[in-house]
Amino acid sequence: MTLDQVRQRRANLEAIRVLGINPYPYAYAVTHAAREAGERFEELESTGSVLRIAGRIMSRRSHGKSTFVHLQDRSGRVQVYFKLDRVGEAAYALVKLLDIGDLVGLAGTLFRTRTGEITVEAREVTLLAKCLRPLPEKWHGLKDTETRYRQRYLDLIVNEETRRVFEIRAGIIRSLREYLDDRGFLEVDTPTLQPLYGGAFARPFMTHHDALDMRLYLRISDELYLKRLIVGGVERVYEIARDFRNEGIDRNHNPEFTMLEFYQAYADYNDVMRSTEEMLAEAIKTATGSYRTTFRGKTLDFTPPWDRVRYFDAVRESTGLDLAGADEEKVRGAAQRLGVDLEGKFGYGQIVDEIFAETVEANLIKPTFLTDFPAELSPLAKRHRDDERVVERFEVFAGGMELANAFSEQNDPRAQQEAFERQAELRERGDAEAQMLDRDYIRALEYGMPPTGGVGIGIDRLVMLATGMENIREVILFPQLRPEEGREAASESEDGEPAADASAEGVR
Repeated sequence: MTLDQVRQRRANLEAIRVLGINPYPYAYAVTHAAREAGERFEELESTGSVLRIAGRIMSRRSHGKSTFVHLQDRSGRVQVYFKLDRVGEAAYALVKLLDIGDLVGLAGTLFRTRTGEITVEAREVTLLAKCLRPLPEKWHGLKDTETRYRQRYLDLIVNEETRRVFEIRAGIIRSLREYLDDRGFLEVDTPTLQPLYGGAFARPFMTHHDALDMRLYLRISDELYLKRLIVGGVERVYEIARDFRNEGIDRNHNPEFTMLEFYQAYADYNDVMRSTEEMLAEAIKTATGSYRTTFRGKTLDFTPPWDRVRYFDAVRESTGLDLAGADEEKVRGAAQRLGVDLEGKFGYGQIVDEIFAETVEANLIKPTFLTDFPAELSPLAKRHRDDERVVERFEVFAGGMELANAFSEQNDPRAQQEAFERQAELRERGDAEAQMLDRDYIRALEYGMPPTGGVGIGIDRLVMLATGMENIREVILFPQLRPEEGREAASESEDGEPAADASAEGVR
């Protein structure tokens, strides 16, 4: 983008005002979408129907007394033809001052050009908003990744693939809701600001409530609140919610992310496993038309049934070591021999899980249920009914990353209290992510929680798998980024003129 381009657009804006035209009107009555021009051409052309369409000018070419533009709305694009003797001198004076990116409304009828392109012949035109910054050059598009994330509005204007990703995301969420609603689950909202965080191993974001003079946390999970509702008699419950974890950012992690959690009374992790498999497979198929997707160069097939592998069996197959029931000294020695970095890891469970993360996780490509985790890693899950060394827990892996996490939920208040106390011991050893003792949750369990199965599913990662996007930032509309460091998205120079937009590096 050059200063000359911005100045010219501002000059056009002032010229439009001189014509007595309001360049930012309040509304425009739209009757048709751009896509309808193609889908209903025969009908609309034969009846001489007048279409009222609104959208953004994406290209233009003028030939004296006539101008062609391509107009883009949410449905697609359509060509529009402006002719001086058709729209009149006043309207054509406006047309000559229009720029690529301007939002306009128009009314006209359909015809085909000599090349066969379906076109709207405009009878009137209304400027709806002036675009004062030039869009990226047509053939190169918006390629700079950081600019795409920072200026998602620009990304959505010029990149059809980006719009498609978020349409698929919406379709996936809609499918998940329909699945649960059809089975009698109640959608609820639980607190985002919590006096005590829990339900996951993570560092929280903290804030302060002035009126109550108390510390609050952005939730890291909504699990403990949803299970309180199970206690209260809401036997099937779910929430699609934003969670927040004060952790690093990489291609699989964003500090603000979306989770679906659902809980079902009188069910265990086997029941939840069947539901999760069916629900996720149908969500993939509904959104993409197929159970098969391509992710990071691999073809993933979500057709049920998926593989089921026990946690320690997977570790043994990968390392040759049987670590089930071993003590901390043994697993620490095994980790050292395997070259696994244990900095910041505490206790048997964390060490084993670091070995798993380094040797197994990346190889879990096709959709797989990993079951029966170490008890030390799962303070909210029930012990396995056939093996006291592990708990009834599963995680879904696909494409080498975790997608879902589920338990047969611990409903024995005494056992839950003891599990929280073991977490407190880890916290005293320096584990900042150990779970907190939630006394009110224990009190809730003392009123009686029925046997319950529950799962948390990462929506963002599910969308990554469905769309083939390799970075989580591609499926979050406004991902967290570092400060721009000297980039001023809307700065002005000392003389008041718009400065060059450094935040649009790579945009031409």
